[in-house]
Amino acid sequence: MAEVERISAEAARRKVQAGQALLACAYEDDAKCASMRLDGASTLSELRGRLSSLPSDREIILYCA
Repeated sequence: MAEVERISAEAARRKVQAGQALLACAYEDDAKCASMRLDGASTLSELRGRLSSLPSDREIILYCA
């Protein structure tokens, strides 16, 4: 399995604000994700529903608490 690249919260914020990345909560449970949802973040189920329409040049940043 490939190692996951970790970035700082500040770097994630810059990428999302610049339109270079999408932010998604990494929890499968939508209720759990809703309780920890950051501004502009998607749930995994929302992200999966949009996969075919997502730009291929945009990074996806997953977060969990």
